[in-house]
Amino acid sequence: MAMMRLRREDPRVVGSFRLHRRLGAGGMGVVYLGSDRRGQRVALKVIRPDLAEDQEFRSRFAREVSAARRIRGGCTARLVAADLEADRPWFATQYVPGPSLHDKVAEEGPLPAAEVAAIGAALSEGLVAVHEAGVVHRDLKPSNILLSPKGPRIIDFGIAWATGASTLTHVGTAVGSPGFLAPEQVRGAAVTPATDVFSLGATLAYAGMGDSPFGHGSSEVMLYRVVHEEPQLHGVPDALAPLVRACLAKSPEERPSTLQLSMRLKEIAAREAQGLSEARPPAQRSRGRERDRERERVGPDRATARYTERAEQRTGGTPVPRPQPSRTTGRNAAPSSPMVSRPSRTNGRPGRTGAPVRTTSTGRRPANPRLLRQRLVVFVVVTLIVALGIALAQQL
Repeated sequence: MAMMRLRREDPRVVGSFRLHRRLGAGGMGVVYLGSDRRGQRVALKVIRPDLAEDQEFRSRFAREVSAARRIRGGCTARLVAADLEADRPWFATQYVPGPSLHDKVAEEGPLPAAEVAAIGAALSEGLVAVHEAGVVHRDLKPSNILLSPKGPRIIDFGIAWATGASTLTHVGTAVGSPGFLAPEQVRGAAVTPATDVFSLGATLAYAGMGDSPFGHGSSEVMLYRVVHEEPQLHGVPDALAPLVRACLAKSPEERPSTLQLSMRLKEIAAREAQGLSEARPPAQRSRGRERDRERERVGPDRATARYTERAEQRTGGTPVPRPQPSRTTGRNAAPSSPMVSRPSRTNGRPGRTGAPVRTTSTGRRPANPRLLRQRLVVFVVVTLIVALGIALAQQL
């Protein structure tokens, strides 16, 4: 979040908080970065002087602060303190480090489907807690969503209102941001949790395509499009487009609930992150890459032995079928003779149990060279003895 130096007219201390920087200004007042004596940082909003003189506004503001105290959940900036009786009422919420969703998209462009779905799932889950407290945000938009290291946070409940209240502060004046307002807000009808669902749908469309689903123009043009025209979702990822379109339904009854939206977005986020286009499961791909790197480093036979030993350790000693060795090193080596694990004996001496013994393609063991020589000597000696016996018999 961008910070600016304090201006000459800005206060330096509000309540028990010392102010350090300006975080921004809006229709209700100015937001400052402040801290208390313990060093806890807060975002402190001071209401405009003209609004502070409006008793109707003060009463509504008091109700909103009371409702904000009831909100529980990790997806909102927690209310820390407030003074409703001050000359200029103020309230302080937990400071959330990180850029707004609007700034992130403006700097980096549209976000991938998995990230948009994950952000939307967290926000819709946070709205469940907001609505359970009997509060409707009424101004959910990309600039009111901060992307903190711990996840997205909803801020600025300055115009939040109790469920069922009108959206008009004065006759003919809609409260909120054109392009993200729900049709019922534009018409001046009662707001419901479905009002925030519409705004969240417009926000997710912005995150997925980098633009408002109702385009650009004056406030009057934007409000007309929200009420009478269909949203443009051509740049929204295919995995998200149907759900976003459902959120932007003109009738509140046709929109999904925040709970349904949260569950559906979690499914989309998991599926997009997993990447179902890859044939092998992640664990299998990881083991395959590990074995390939081992083969390139130490050769096929030693790599096979090491990999099998590690696999048997992971499975608690259960024998693991050994992969076929190759005659050449590398990933594309052709398989050769199978390896058979069995006890072996050489020259009558027992060998290592389980040592690999090579066999021929017919399944027989190759002959021992030393044994072949012994058999050849015996054959020659026997042949000579037989020949000598035949010669002696002929002489007799």
